[in-house]
Amino acid sequence: MTTFKSGRLYIIGAGFAGQTLANEIKSKGIFGEVVAFLDDDPEKIGRRIDALPVLGPIQDVARLLRLHPADEAIIAMPSASREHLETIYRVLKTSGFERIRILPGISQIIDGEAHLIQTRSIDPQDLLGRTPVTVNLRQSLRYLRGKRVLVTGAGGSIGSELCRQLLSAGAERLYLFGHGENSIYQIDRELKILQEEGVGEKAVLVPVIGDLKDRAYMDWIFAQLRADVVFHTAAYKHVPMMEENAVAAIENNLFGTDNLIAAAKRHAVKRFVHITTDKAVEPVSVYGISKFLCERLVLEAAQDMQKPLSGEPSFMVVRFGNVLGSRGSIMPLFQKQIEKGGPVTITHPDMRRWFMTIPEACSLVLKAGGVGENSGLYLLDMGEPVRIRDFAEQMIRFYGLEPEKDIRIQYIGLRPGERLGEKLIWDTERTLETNFDRILKLTEDSQTSPLDIKAIMEELRPVCYCNGEDPDKYRNSDVLRSILKKHIPEYGTTTPKQG
Repeated sequence: MTTFKSGRLYIIGAGFAGQTLANEIKSKGIFGEVVAFLDDDPEKIGRRIDALPVLGPIQDVARLLRLHPADEAIIAMPSASREHLETIYRVLKTSGFERIRILPGISQIIDGEAHLIQTRSIDPQDLLGRTPVTVNLRQSLRYLRGKRVLVTGAGGSIGSELCRQLLSAGAERLYLFGHGENSIYQIDRELKILQEEGVGEKAVLVPVIGDLKDRAYMDWIFAQLRADVVFHTAAYKHVPMMEENAVAAIENNLFGTDNLIAAAKRHAVKRFVHITTDKAVEPVSVYGISKFLCERLVLEAAQDMQKPLSGEPSFMVVRFGNVLGSRGSIMPLFQKQIEKGGPVTITHPDMRRWFMTIPEACSLVLKAGGVGENSGLYLLDMGEPVRIRDFAEQMIRFYGLEPEKDIRIQYIGLRPGERLGEKLIWDTERTLETNFDRILKLTEDSQTSPLDIKAIMEELRPVCYCNGEDPDKYRNSDVLRSILKKHIPEYGTTTPKQG
């Protein structure tokens, strides 16, 4: 969402989404005056739609406009490709537009129901990376209609976007679970405003402040909420910070997930979807190890269900790589560095990562949650990895600056827990196509020696919890690291084995 200005508005795109926005702006009468549509469709150019002229082609007409300082452009082309959006953005900036807003992608627009409240200032994530896959949300979310849905980490980057899209699920209740009071307050407030403006359906929103690490509380709260479906996104995620707070990472991510699984099983949750990361593959960091062990926990819980019949509990895992724009990721860091004049800091010239937008990742997670099977391990197709140096240069140019000329790029070396490249699958895993675009299923070599996750957790327990018997182990990160290294030989290396 964005702060609205009052001035003259040009809507880029005279399709249904653009017309819907124009009608809403006109009906409210407080957000400025729509002057015209700009469009490239020759069948629309020269016509009038609700008394508004359609001007075009965009590239030719935009530079002829006599703009006022308060004039704004709203790009209402939710199905446009990344390349097309980048071209339009360049044209608008060159033509003198200082304020440019954009509607979300088509996967977040239900049956053409675009709303002004959904617009926001355009930023690099709208233009960088591949074009997101189109997911029919209303169809994908049918399995959640009338259900009680709980999202852990609802105030985080992934959790909050899941909640925005879940507004269209027709759920009876949407539980916003998190540890941080401010973040849960913010997403609760945002969702209620979206509902007031006609976005989605009228699910009852219930903010829940709680701590995954409190096993008794998790059991109690699940008894009260009677959730049908759980999307588990909550985790400590910042790799270098978790290396400095290793015990906290294991306590929160691993033991917290174990508490959540136990509560979900005890109180008959029908679907449990665990969100994991490429850093769980051949993990070299404490964060990565914690997520790898969590994957195993969830899949073991699924095995406990035997072979569930339709309607019986299903536990599944969805793995993907980096997402653009999440808190603590490189995009907001680069933005702040560029805004202060640089330098932009990169760990290594050859560092590469997979990237996906948060909305696309969440749409696919919601889809996988509906079509996934019990004990399923799913991978979102991330495309090709991107060199971080190239990404940084693209971001610098987004702000109308030149790399090295206007903004310097500085290499700072790998930080603890980081490596040059990530892997999406283990050497022992194989990918299988599914009937759904960009959702793959992973199978594991049956000859792989399984880890005894519960035994590892018992070794780690006296490090995370004071039991009075092993006081020297409590909060001792050296002991924790030695346990992890014993079971996960990759821990501490910087380059994954080649597949």
